[in-house]
Amino acid sequence: MIQTRRPAPLAGPLLLLGALSLAACAGPAIPRAAPPRATAPPPTVVRPVQNNALIGSSADAVGRMFGKPRLDVTEGAGRKLQFAGAACILDIYFYAPRAGADPVATHVDARTPDGRNAEVNSCAQSIQR
Repeated sequence: MIQTRRPAPLAGPLLLLGALSLAACAGPAIPRAAPPRATAPPPTVVRPVQNNALIGSSADAVGRMFGKPRLDVTEGAGRKLQFAGAACILDIYFYAPRAGADPVATHVDARTPDGRNAEVNSCAQSIQR
C-alpha cells in the first residue's frame, strides 16, 4: 500500500496567505501625472529708455565714430564698449532688439574721469574723432 503524506494543518492557510501577499504586490499601477511641458520663454525685446544720438547705432558705426575702444567686454547677450577722452568716459551697451537681430546701442553712460555724471551727447562730441 502506498502511503500519501498529508500536509500539515497550517500548510494550507500559509500558502493562501503567501499567494494573497504576492497578489497585493502586483496590484494595479498607480497612474503618474505627466511632467509639465517645457515651454520656451517669450522672446526678449530690448527697448531703449534713453534718448541720445548713439541709441540704435551698431558697434561698427560707433567704432567708426570713436576709433578703437578702451574696453570691449562681452557678457551673456550684452556687449559694452568703453571710450575715453580727456574730459569724459563713455560706456555704450549693445543688445539685440529681438532674437536674431544685430545688437544695437540701447544704453549709454557718460562720466568725468573723477566719476561724476556727464552729459552723453557732449561727452560723445568731445571724444569723437
